[in-house]
Amino acid sequence: MQSAEAKINRNSVLLALRRYSSAVRDMEQTVLLPSLLRDVPSDEVWDCEAAEEFCKDLYESYQMFKAIRTTAESGLIPLDERKARSNTSLSKTLEPLLESDPETLFHFHLRGLYSVMSNLTEKTQSLTDKYMDIIGVAN
Repeated sequence: MQSAEAKINRNSVLLALRRYSSAVRDMEQTVLLPSLLRDVPSDEVWDCEAAEEFCKDLYESYQMFKAIRTTAESGLIPLDERKARSNTSLSKTLEPLLESDPETLFHFHLRGLYSVMSNLTEKTQSLTDKYMDIIGVAN
């Protein structure tokens, strides 16, 4: 009998979610003193801009990664966020896509979610590596 992960396609969203959750769990177990991440600027511009806020340091990125994992695992989006997202200009740019075939729309979102989760996993691992550099432990 195959393991549960072997049954999942290696490019599946479920596996991407598991990888992200695992990366965040590793980050939490590695980063014993999150306060060391305060005032450490990120090497990249990605910080929290995608989350519609601005992260000033790695500590805020650390908090963001944990919050995203909690949301992804619970599947709950606060009601206020749903309302705010429905009124954004993004919905206007997606109007042509919304009128397309439902299967095409599904695949578009599935690829997007997979891409986002893969990028978040890489960034979480990068933060963990940066923390290891800060405390002077070689990877």
